[in-house]
Amino acid sequence: MARNTFEAWIPEEYDSKVITRITQTSAVEALASRVPMGSDTRHTPRSAGMGVDVIDKGSAYGEDTSLNDEVILYAKKFGKVLRVAEEDIDDSLANILATKMQDWAISYAKILDNACLAVTAGVGTGVPFTSLYSLLHTTDATLSYTADDNIVTAASGGATYTDYSNAIGKVEAGDYYDPSTLLAIAHPTFKKSLRGIVDSQSRPIFIEGLAGTPDSIFGVQIRWSLGARTSATATSAPTGRPLMAFVSTDMMLLGIRSGPESVFIDGRDGTSALTDESLLKMRARRGWAYGHPAGASILVG
Repeated sequence: MARNTFEAWIPEEYDSKVITRITQTSAVEALASRVPMGSDTRHTPRSAGMGVDVIDKGSAYGEDTSLNDEVILYAKKFGKVLRVAEEDIDDSLANILATKMQDWAISYAKILDNACLAVTAGVGTGVPFTSLYSLLHTTDATLSYTADDNIVTAASGGATYTDYSNAIGKVEAGDYYDPSTLLAIAHPTFKKSLRGIVDSQSRPIFIEGLAGTPDSIFGVQIRWSLGARTSATATSAPTGRPLMAFVSTDMMLLGIRSGPESVFIDGRDGTSALTDESLLKMRARRGWAYGHPAGASILVG
């Protein structure tokens, strides 16, 4: 009689090769503010700022009228299952399971960045979150934001100095500009055009880091992401237009529900024993929201 299997999901250790691959590949996983989630949904406060007045001696304090609300993080599951024959496990010189887990980590990193930054459609089938692109492409009267105000689109000839300057300027001119948390996340295809661009004093705006120092544009660190291309739904292989997003790491809210984690289901018992095939399942559950549309901008290449 076949037994019921209830193998536990095994979380990856923080310094494991899987986690290392994810943080090396995903800008969001590596740099966003991590918000622990004890359930599928978490409400996170969002402040609209607070005013300040000059008060004469003996005068009353004015009351702040800034609107405060919240963003909601919904945990969504990213996963895949690998079916592997017992012979492949026994006969392979390489550790096929470890190799596949690292392959999954790279794909997960790219689909997460794509889902958080570049998906063009609203939440629905294949679209787990409101991406940064979708957020900036939508009017929000409550936040006094008009659709596309913070999106700069390059002409067909490619991004120019003016495009890059205008894109970062959208953030620098806003109330949420904080140079200590400002970061650029971009698809690597921007490197080619950036290498030839200088300012009016012939100084390059793009500095390629050496000896482990990060690349930068206008003095702002760049994190390269293969997920930073537009797509209709979340994918680990987007093919749309490349994006460069100027964001605040404080406003990138990444909900952590569980994982990355894996479970191995042995093929030597149960119905799987008929085929000698085992299953390796891998997953991570994440939520995402960006704090305020005025605190980010996007250059569409």
